[in-house]
Amino acid sequence: MEKKKNETWEWLKAIVIAVLLAGGIRYFIFVPIIVDGLSMMPTLHDHDRMIVNKLAYKIGEPHRFDIIVFHAEEGKDYIKRVIGLPGDHIEYKNDTLYVNGKAYKEPYLDEYKKQLVDGPLTESFTLEEITGRKTVPKGYLFVMGDNRRFSKDSRHIGFIPMEKVVGKASIVYWPLSDARMMK
Repeated sequence: MEKKKNETWEWLKAIVIAVLLAGGIRYFIFVPIIVDGLSMMPTLHDHDRMIVNKLAYKIGEPHRFDIIVFHAEEGKDYIKRVIGLPGDHIEYKNDTLYVNGKAYKEPYLDEYKKQLVDGPLTESFTLEEITGRKTVPKGYLFVMGDNRRFSKDSRHIGFIPMEKVVGKASIVYWPLSDARMMK
């Protein structure tokens, strides 16, 4: 009888520890999200399921072209690509990104650009024209969706404060045919 009681107690402790560990990992390190909408096409599809690394920017800094999740003003989370970092001057001219006067390739947009027959994917603009500022302020990011014509991003909602960033999109895990690590 005593042996059975000890075994039950050990199983109960193991289950409680496993639940606490899983909850801690879910709350502090990784969080699953579901892509809602078409703003990141063709990179991400509506209803893709992903893992977001919440520690990425607590121990490091965002990099240009990272895909991030952040709390939007409307009380929902958005997923977009980092285009501008603090201190950057951003400009689009003839469907080409310029950061601090240097042209950048965006290979993740190449396939989409080939499909277009009615003008550029990204309309020309300067950071100053759309935000009134010459550079991205300290502690903020400038983000855009890959589906530039149909994305509500920093061109519309402004700079994203770092404290609103949930984390870096790390893994697409569903559907299995699209499963991959994000670059």
